Amino acid sequence: MSQLRTVQVLGGGSAGSSAHVTSLAAGLVARGVRVTVCAPAAVDRAYDFTAAGARFLPVPRRSDPAAVAALRAACAEADVVHAHGLHAASRSALALSGRTVPLVTTWHTRRYAEGARRQILRLLERRAARASAVVLAPSSDLVDLARGRGARDARLAPVVAPLPRLAAAVHGGKARAELGAVDRPLLLAVGSLVPHRGFDTLLDAARVWRRLDPVPLLVIAGEGRDRAALQRRIRDEELPVLLVGRRDDVGELLAAADLALLPSRWEGRSLLAQEALRLGVPLIATAVGGTPELVGEAAELVPYGSAEALARTVLRLLGDPERCARLAEAGRRQAAAWPTEDDTIAHVLSVYDELAQPSAATTGDH
Repeated sequence: MSQLRTVQVLGGGSAGSSAHVTSLAAGLVARGVRVTVCAPAAVDRAYDFTAAGARFLPVPRRSDPAAVAALRAACAEADVVHAHGLHAASRSALALSGRTVPLVTTWHTRRYAEGARRQILRLLERRAARASAVVLAPSSDLVDLARGRGARDARLAPVVAPLPRLAAAVHGGKARAELGAVDRPLLLAVGSLVPHRGFDTLLDAARVWRRLDPVPLLVIAGEGRDRAALQRRIRDEELPVLLVGRRDDVGELLAAADLALLPSRWEGRSLLAQEALRLGVPLIATAVGGTPELVGEAAELVPYGSAEALARTVLRLLGDPERCARLAEAGRRQAAAWPTEDDTIAHVLSVYDELAQPSAATTGDH
Protein backbone atom coordinates (compact mmCIF):
# COMPACT_ATOMS: atom_id res chain seq x y z
CA MET A 1 0.00 0.00 0.00
CA SER A 2 1.37 3.42 -0.86
CA GLN A 3 2.01 6.17 1.62
CA LEU A 4 -0.80 8.71 2.10
CA ARG A 5 0.10 12.14 0.73
CA THR A 6 -1.63 15.31 1.90
CA VAL A 7 -1.24 18.97 1.05
CA GLN A 8 -2.17 21.53 3.71
CA VAL A 9 -3.14 24.92 2.27
CA LEU A 10 -3.05 28.13 4.31
CA GLY A 11 -4.05 31.62 3.22
CA GLY A 12 -3.05 34.54 5.42
CA GLY A 13 -2.22 32.21 8.26
CA SER A 14 -4.00 33.40 11.40
CA ALA A 15 -2.39 32.37 14.68
CA GLY A 16 -5.00 29.70 15.32
CA SER A 17 -4.96 28.08 11.88
CA SER A 18 -1.17 28.26 11.54
CA ALA A 19 -0.60 26.69 14.95
CA HIS A 20 -3.14 24.00 14.07
CA VAL A 21 -1.40 23.18 10.78
CA THR A 22 1.97 23.02 12.54
CA SER A 23 0.58 20.58 15.09
CA LEU A 24 -1.27 18.61 12.42
CA ALA A 25 1.79 18.34 10.18
CA ALA A 26 3.99 17.04 13.00
CA GLY A 27 1.38 14.50 14.08
CA LEU A 28 0.67 13.26 10.57
CA VAL A 29 4.36 12.91 9.71
CA ALA A 30 4.86 10.91 12.93
CA ARG A 31 2.12 8.57 11.69
CA GLY A 32 3.81 7.99 8.33
CA VAL A 33 1.95 10.54 6.21
CA ARG A 34 3.79 12.67 3.64
CA VAL A 35 2.81 16.29 4.30
CA THR A 36 3.32 19.34 2.10
CA VAL A 37 2.34 22.78 3.42
CA CYS A 38 1.49 25.54 0.93
CA ALA A 39 1.37 29.03 2.42
CA PRO A 40 2.85 32.49 1.99
CA ALA A 41 6.57 32.54 2.80
CA ALA A 42 6.01 34.87 5.77
CA VAL A 43 3.81 32.25 7.45
CA ASP A 44 6.55 29.63 7.20
CA ARG A 45 9.09 32.07 8.66
CA ALA A 46 6.84 32.44 11.69
CA TYR A 47 5.88 28.76 12.11
CA ASP A 48 8.68 26.76 10.43
CA PHE A 49 6.66 23.89 8.95
CA THR A 50 9.80 22.05 7.85
CA ALA A 51 10.78 21.71 11.52
CA ALA A 52 7.52 19.79 11.96
CA GLY A 53 8.68 17.37 9.25
CA ALA A 54 6.63 18.78 6.38
CA ARG A 55 7.79 19.88 2.95
CA PHE A 56 7.09 23.58 2.48
CA LEU A 57 6.19 25.29 -0.80
CA PRO A 58 5.67 29.07 -0.84
CA VAL A 59 2.35 29.99 -2.46
CA PRO A 60 1.09 33.58 -2.19
CA ARG A 61 -2.40 34.39 -0.88
CA ARG A 62 -3.75 35.28 -4.29
CA SER A 63 -6.15 33.79 -6.82
CA ASP A 64 -4.37 34.94 -9.97
CA PRO A 65 -3.47 32.30 -12.59
CA ALA A 66 0.18 32.07 -11.50
CA ALA A 67 -0.66 31.44 -7.84
CA VAL A 68 -3.37 28.91 -8.72
CA ALA A 69 -0.98 27.14 -11.12
CA ALA A 70 1.65 26.89 -8.37
CA LEU A 71 -0.91 25.40 -6.01
CA ARG A 72 -2.15 23.01 -8.72
CA ALA A 73 1.39 21.77 -9.26
CA ALA A 74 1.89 21.30 -5.51
CA CYS A 75 -1.30 19.20 -5.34
CA ALA A 76 -0.42 17.07 -8.38
CA GLU A 77 0.37 13.92 -6.39
CA ALA A 78 -1.83 14.52 -3.33
CA ASP A 79 -4.32 11.95 -2.12
CA VAL A 80 -6.13 14.56 -0.01
CA VAL A 81 -5.90 18.35 -0.01
CA HIS A 82 -6.80 20.10 3.25
CA ALA A 83 -7.53 23.84 3.07
CA HIS A 84 -7.67 26.02 6.17
CA GLY A 85 -10.04 28.96 5.84
CA LEU A 86 -12.36 30.26 3.13
CA HIS A 87 -9.75 31.87 0.87
CA ALA A 88 -7.54 28.79 1.01
CA ALA A 89 -10.56 26.62 0.18
CA SER A 90 -11.56 28.77 -2.80
CA ARG A 91 -8.04 28.73 -4.25
CA SER A 92 -7.70 25.01 -3.61
CA ALA A 93 -10.99 24.36 -5.42
CA LEU A 94 -9.68 26.28 -8.44
CA ALA A 95 -6.41 24.37 -8.34
CA LEU A 96 -8.22 21.01 -8.16
CA SER A 97 -10.68 21.82 -10.95
CA GLY A 98 -11.06 18.80 -13.22
CA ARG A 99 -9.35 16.46 -10.76
CA THR A 100 -10.86 13.87 -8.45
CA VAL A 101 -8.64 14.66 -5.45
CA PRO A 102 -10.91 15.15 -2.40
CA LEU A 103 -10.83 18.54 -0.69
CA VAL A 104 -11.21 18.84 3.08
CA THR A 105 -11.79 22.33 4.45
CA THR A 106 -11.52 23.49 8.04
CA TRP A 107 -13.54 26.63 8.80
CA HIS A 108 -11.50 28.00 11.70
CA THR A 109 -13.55 31.12 12.27
CA ARG A 110 -16.70 32.95 11.30
CA ARG A 111 -16.21 36.02 9.13
CA TYR A 112 -18.34 39.15 9.06
CA ALA A 113 -18.89 41.80 6.40
CA GLU A 114 -21.39 44.52 5.55
CA GLY A 115 -23.02 45.75 2.34
CA ALA A 116 -21.61 44.44 -0.94
CA ARG A 117 -18.78 42.67 0.88
CA ARG A 118 -21.38 40.62 2.74
CA GLN A 119 -22.71 39.24 -0.55
CA ILE A 120 -19.17 38.40 -1.67
CA LEU A 121 -18.57 36.63 1.65
CA ARG A 122 -21.73 34.53 1.25
CA LEU A 123 -20.66 33.59 -2.27
CA LEU A 124 -17.21 32.61 -1.00
CA GLU A 125 -18.77 30.50 1.75
CA ARG A 126 -21.06 28.71 -0.72
CA ARG A 127 -18.21 27.97 -3.11
CA ALA A 128 -15.98 26.67 -0.32
CA ALA A 129 -18.76 24.54 1.20
CA ARG A 130 -19.86 22.98 -2.09
CA ALA A 131 -16.34 22.30 -3.35
CA SER A 132 -15.40 20.38 -0.21
CA ALA A 133 -15.92 16.67 0.27
CA VAL A 134 -15.92 17.33 4.02
CA VAL A 135 -16.07 20.59 5.97
CA LEU A 136 -14.63 20.45 9.49
CA ALA A 137 -15.53 23.16 12.01
CA PRO A 138 -14.60 23.83 15.65
CA SER A 139 -18.10 24.77 16.84
CA SER A 140 -21.66 23.60 16.29
CA ASP A 141 -22.84 26.93 14.87
CA LEU A 142 -20.12 26.83 12.19
CA VAL A 143 -21.15 23.28 11.28
CA ASP A 144 -24.71 24.56 10.87
CA LEU A 145 -23.49 27.50 8.77
CA ALA A 146 -21.52 25.21 6.46
CA ARG A 147 -24.56 22.99 5.99
CA GLY A 148 -26.69 26.06 5.28
CA ARG A 149 -24.20 27.11 2.59
CA GLY A 150 -24.50 23.76 0.84
CA ALA A 151 -21.83 21.52 2.39
CA ARG A 152 -22.45 17.89 1.51
CA ASP A 153 -20.77 16.73 4.74
CA ALA A 154 -20.01 19.06 7.68
CA ARG A 155 -18.62 17.73 10.95
CA LEU A 156 -17.61 19.03 14.36
CA ALA A 157 -13.84 18.83 14.74
CA PRO A 158 -12.31 20.61 17.74
CA VAL A 159 -9.10 22.51 17.05
CA VAL A 160 -6.96 22.05 20.15
CA ALA A 161 -4.40 24.60 21.31
CA PRO A 162 -0.90 23.06 21.00
CA LEU A 163 0.78 22.56 24.36
CA PRO A 164 4.30 23.92 23.62
CA ARG A 165 3.15 27.55 23.91
CA LEU A 166 1.68 26.68 27.29
CA ALA A 167 4.78 24.84 28.43
CA ALA A 168 6.79 28.03 27.88
CA ALA A 169 4.57 29.97 30.30
CA VAL A 170 6.27 30.95 33.54
CA HIS A 171 4.66 32.41 36.61
CA GLY A 172 6.44 35.26 38.35
CA GLY A 173 7.09 38.94 38.26
CA LYS A 174 9.24 39.34 35.14
CA ALA A 175 6.37 39.99 32.73
CA ARG A 176 4.51 42.13 35.26
CA ALA A 177 7.58 44.25 35.87
CA GLU A 178 8.14 44.75 32.16
CA LEU A 179 4.56 45.93 31.73
CA GLY A 180 4.51 48.14 34.82
CA ALA A 181 1.96 46.04 36.71
CA VAL A 182 3.89 44.90 39.78
CA ASP A 183 1.54 46.51 42.31
CA ARG A 184 -1.70 46.60 40.30
CA PRO A 185 -4.04 44.03 38.73
CA LEU A 186 -3.04 42.88 35.25
CA LEU A 187 -5.76 42.10 32.69
CA LEU A 188 -4.87 40.49 29.35
CA ALA A 189 -6.66 40.34 26.00
CA VAL A 190 -5.19 38.83 22.83
CA GLY A 191 -6.28 39.09 19.20
CA SER A 192 -6.16 40.97 15.93
CA LEU A 193 -7.02 44.65 16.28
CA VAL A 194 -10.13 44.48 14.10
CA PRO A 195 -13.77 45.38 14.86
CA HIS A 196 -15.16 41.89 15.52
CA ARG A 197 -12.68 41.34 18.36
CA GLY A 198 -14.69 43.70 20.56
CA PHE A 199 -11.78 45.85 21.75
CA ASP A 200 -13.82 49.06 21.47
CA THR A 201 -16.21 47.57 24.02
CA LEU A 202 -13.22 46.64 26.15
CA LEU A 203 -11.99 50.25 26.13
CA ASP A 204 -15.48 51.38 27.14
CA ALA A 205 -15.27 49.00 30.09
CA ALA A 206 -11.80 50.27 31.01
CA ARG A 207 -13.32 53.71 31.60
CA VAL A 208 -15.29 52.17 34.47
CA TRP A 209 -12.53 50.30 36.28
CA ARG A 210 -10.03 53.18 36.09
CA ARG A 211 -11.66 54.51 39.27
CA LEU A 212 -10.26 51.58 41.25
CA ASP A 213 -7.24 51.96 43.51
CA PRO A 214 -4.88 50.61 42.38
CA VAL A 215 -6.01 51.03 38.77
CA PRO A 216 -5.92 47.73 36.81
CA LEU A 217 -3.74 47.71 33.70
CA LEU A 218 -5.30 46.21 30.57
CA VAL A 219 -2.76 44.80 28.12
CA ILE A 220 -3.90 43.97 24.58
CA ALA A 221 -1.52 41.80 22.52
CA GLY A 222 -2.06 41.82 18.77
CA GLU A 223 -1.87 43.91 15.62
CA GLY A 224 -4.39 45.07 13.05
CA ARG A 225 -5.92 47.90 11.12
CA ASP A 226 -7.71 49.38 14.17
CA ARG A 227 -4.50 50.00 16.11
CA ALA A 228 -4.29 53.74 15.38
CA ALA A 229 -7.94 54.33 16.30
CA LEU A 230 -7.64 52.33 19.52
CA GLN A 231 -4.41 54.12 20.44
CA ARG A 232 -6.12 57.48 19.87
CA ARG A 233 -8.91 56.53 22.25
CA ILE A 234 -6.45 55.35 24.88
CA ARG A 235 -4.60 58.66 24.68
CA ASP A 236 -7.61 60.98 24.45
CA GLU A 237 -9.58 59.25 27.22
CA GLU A 238 -6.50 58.55 29.38
CA LEU A 239 -7.38 54.89 29.65
CA PRO A 240 -5.23 52.42 31.65
CA VAL A 241 -4.61 50.31 28.53
CA LEU A 242 -1.39 49.23 26.84
CA LEU A 243 -1.19 47.98 23.25
CA VAL A 244 1.89 45.75 23.07
CA GLY A 245 1.61 44.51 19.47
CA ARG A 246 2.09 40.95 18.31
CA ARG A 247 3.99 38.92 20.92
CA ASP A 248 5.66 35.52 20.91
CA ASP A 249 5.47 35.26 24.71
CA VAL A 250 1.69 35.25 25.12
CA GLY A 251 1.94 32.23 27.42
CA GLU A 252 4.17 34.16 29.81
CA LEU A 253 1.93 37.23 29.71
CA LEU A 254 -1.11 35.07 30.39
CA ALA A 255 0.56 33.25 33.27
CA ALA A 256 1.30 36.64 34.86
CA ALA A 257 -2.25 37.98 34.40
CA ASP A 258 -4.94 38.19 37.07
CA LEU A 259 -7.75 37.93 34.50
CA ALA A 260 -8.02 37.02 30.82
CA LEU A 261 -10.60 38.88 28.72
CA LEU A 262 -12.22 37.68 25.49
CA PRO A 263 -14.76 40.29 24.24
CA SER A 264 -15.16 38.93 20.67
CA ARG A 265 -18.24 38.97 18.48
CA TRP A 266 -17.58 35.31 17.66
CA GLU A 267 -15.13 32.55 18.65
CA GLY A 268 -14.87 28.89 17.70
CA ARG A 269 -12.42 27.28 20.13
CA SER A 270 -10.42 30.32 21.20
CA LEU A 271 -6.73 29.66 21.80
CA LEU A 272 -6.73 32.30 24.54
CA ALA A 273 -9.65 30.62 26.29
CA GLN A 274 -7.98 27.21 26.09
CA GLU A 275 -4.68 28.52 27.43
CA ALA A 276 -6.32 30.55 30.21
CA LEU A 277 -8.27 27.57 31.52
CA ARG A 278 -5.26 25.27 31.31
CA LEU A 279 -3.15 27.76 33.25
CA GLY A 280 -5.86 28.45 35.81
CA VAL A 281 -6.27 32.11 34.86
CA PRO A 282 -9.87 33.31 35.45
CA LEU A 283 -11.54 34.09 32.11
CA ILE A 284 -14.29 36.55 31.24
CA ALA A 285 -15.63 35.92 27.74
CA THR A 286 -18.59 36.77 25.55
CA ALA A 287 -21.27 34.09 25.31
CA VAL A 288 -20.86 33.61 21.55
CA GLY A 289 -20.07 30.86 19.03
CA GLY A 290 -18.33 27.85 20.50
CA THR A 291 -17.19 29.56 23.72
CA PRO A 292 -20.04 28.37 26.01
CA GLU A 293 -19.58 24.73 24.97
CA LEU A 294 -15.79 25.08 25.31
CA VAL A 295 -15.66 26.58 28.81
CA GLY A 296 -18.79 25.16 30.42
CA GLU A 297 -19.08 26.55 33.97
CA ALA A 298 -15.37 27.36 34.16
CA ALA A 299 -15.55 31.01 33.02
CA GLU A 300 -17.68 34.10 33.46
CA LEU A 301 -19.77 34.75 30.34
CA VAL A 302 -21.17 38.16 29.34
CA PRO A 303 -23.24 39.39 26.37
CA TYR A 304 -21.30 40.60 23.33
CA GLY A 305 -21.09 44.39 23.09
CA SER A 306 -22.06 45.09 26.72
CA ALA A 307 -19.33 47.24 28.26
CA GLU A 308 -21.42 47.51 31.42
CA ALA A 309 -21.60 43.73 31.93
CA LEU A 310 -17.92 43.34 31.12
CA ALA A 311 -16.82 46.10 33.52
CA ARG A 312 -19.14 44.86 36.27
CA THR A 313 -17.76 41.31 35.99
CA VAL A 314 -14.15 42.54 36.07
CA LEU A 315 -14.86 44.60 39.20
CA ARG A 316 -16.60 41.67 40.87
CA LEU A 317 -13.80 39.18 40.20
CA LEU A 318 -11.03 41.56 41.23
CA GLY A 319 -12.84 41.94 44.55
CA ASP A 320 -13.51 38.23 45.04
CA PRO A 321 -10.30 36.14 45.24
CA GLU A 322 -12.27 33.10 46.37
CA ARG A 323 -14.37 33.14 43.20
CA CYS A 324 -11.18 33.53 41.16
CA ALA A 325 -9.67 30.51 42.89
CA ARG A 326 -12.80 28.44 42.15
CA LEU A 327 -12.69 29.50 38.51
CA ALA A 328 -9.00 28.56 38.28
CA GLU A 329 -9.72 25.08 39.65
CA ALA A 330 -12.78 24.63 37.43
CA GLY A 331 -10.77 25.77 34.40
CA ARG A 332 -8.11 23.12 34.90
CA ARG A 333 -10.80 20.44 35.32
CA GLN A 334 -12.60 21.59 32.19
CA ALA A 335 -9.37 21.62 30.18
CA ALA A 336 -8.53 18.09 31.29
CA ALA A 337 -11.73 16.86 29.63
CA TRP A 338 -10.98 18.40 26.22
CA PRO A 339 -9.72 16.32 23.29
CA THR A 340 -5.93 16.20 23.09
CA GLU A 341 -3.71 17.08 20.12
CA ASP A 342 -3.43 13.33 19.47
CA ASP A 343 -7.22 13.03 19.42
CA THR A 344 -7.43 15.89 16.92
CA ILE A 345 -4.79 14.40 14.63
CA ALA A 346 -6.36 10.94 14.79
CA HIS A 347 -9.75 12.39 13.87
CA VAL A 348 -8.38 14.28 10.87
CA LEU A 349 -6.45 11.20 9.74
CA SER A 350 -9.62 9.09 9.91
CA VAL A 351 -11.30 11.61 7.58
CA TYR A 352 -8.35 11.37 5.16
CA ASP A 353 -8.47 7.57 5.20
CA GLU A 354 -12.20 7.69 4.49
CA LEU A 355 -11.74 9.95 1.47
CA ALA A 356 -8.42 8.86 0.00
CA GLN A 357 -8.24 6.78 -3.15
CA PRO A 358 -8.21 3.01 -2.50
CA SER A 359 -4.58 2.86 -3.63
CA ALA A 360 -3.43 5.09 -0.79
CA ALA A 361 -3.17 4.05 2.85
CA THR A 362 -1.44 5.31 5.98
CA THR A 363 1.54 3.48 7.32
CA GLY A 364 1.53 4.53 10.96
CA ASP A 365 -0.67 3.36 13.80
CA HIS A 366 -3.76 5.44 14.56
